[in-house]
Amino acid sequence: MVNFGRVDMTLDEYIKAHKVSRSKLVKKTELQYSQILRYCRNDVQKIDLSILAKLCTVLDCEIQDILKLTKGKIEK
Repeated sequence: MVNFGRVDMTLDEYIKAHKVSRSKLVKKTELQYSQILRYCRNDVQKIDLSILAKLCTVLDCEIQDILKLTKGKIEK
């Protein structure tokens, strides 16, 4: 089996570093607290692009600020 790596959500680290509360993020993005919590906990199976757009717009950040790619290894 080929290991392609993984994408992790680093939203919680970002909001803590920039002193943004989850409650404030909920209010500004108009998302449910449970949605924000899942993204903060990196507990998302399918990332919703419209949610990513909201988060990046409200936080005034780039996608790579809240997502991290860990590349896998392909055996040759």
